[in-house]
Amino acid sequence: MAVWHLPSKRAPTGKKLNRLRKKRKQDRGSRFLETRISKREVKKRRSRGGNKKIKLSSVETANVANPKTGKMKKSKILAVAENPANPHFVRRNVITRGAVIKTEAGMARVTSRPGQEPVVNAILLEEKKE
Repeated sequence: MAVWHLPSKRAPTGKKLNRLRKKRKQDRGSRFLETRISKREVKKRRSRGGNKKIKLSSVETANVANPKTGKMKKSKILAVAENPANPHFVRRNVITRGAVIKTEAGMARVTSRPGQEPVVNAILLEEKKE
């Protein structure tokens, strides 16, 4: 199954538009890959021009940046606390860009795109009280 990224068949006024050309292979999108919390696993996909895209299917650590100190620290991901992309992703522990994750360092917001980059980068929101 592919996701087609094509222009609308209607004008903003509602007028029916004539098709400019047929569908092409380059118009297809890729399926959404749910990045879960588990042992690190990647999937390699061929993209346009023969390039490779490395997608994360599961991950257990994140690079957490502390804005106060300016330091980066690798931290274990415990759970997904909040996900604005879809509320159901929280109970399924699906990580996407913008998701708030619970780490050993504290709560952090994901800034990278795990479905398209082989790494999870996050910014610390609040440090864990010890």
